[in-house]
Amino acid sequence: MKHNILLLIFVGLLISCSTPKARKPVTQKSSSFLKESIERNKIINKNEEQFFLNLMESDSTKNYISSENGFWYYYNIKNTIATPLPLTGDEVVFTYEIKDINDSIIYNKDELGERNYLVDKEELITGLQDGLKLMQEGETITFLFPSHKVYGYSGYKKINSNQPLIYTVSLKTIIANNQ
Repeated sequence: MKHNILLLIFVGLLISCSTPKARKPVTQKSSSFLKESIERNKIINKNEEQFFLNLMESDSTKNYISSENGFWYYYNIKNTIATPLPLTGDEVVFTYEIKDINDSIIYNKDELGERNYLVDKEELITGLQDGLKLMQEGETITFLFPSHKVYGYSGYKKINSNQPLIYTVSLKTIIANNQ
């Protein structure tokens, strides 16, 4: 009887101490979400670009310029005296307003106030970062930004998701970084 109890304890220990069998890894094929997202963004970008191209074509009163950074702009006030453009580390002081593509004001200059920005050293929406580097003191430029150059998918307060925007920016001062 003593051997039977020891045998049962021994068998019980063997069974309880055995390691669980390894499960086969669960493999998932790459999600179609990423592919769908890319395709959706391509369509959004194409539609926004076409809208802006149609707008520019129908407005012969302005001389629109295509930037190499994926947006368009025209001068409201152009500085005809050659002055330096802002460089990385320079501080710029500017005002701006934001409109939707129907020319309705979303944020006016008074709401946004005067803004100081260290070029490429502080966070700012991509379109405005690129646009300010094209400006000289005293200039006012209107920028046509596709949604991916402004608030993109996330939007911001009164700005909807994937909303292209029109910014009118006045560059007041460039304070050179003398380092």
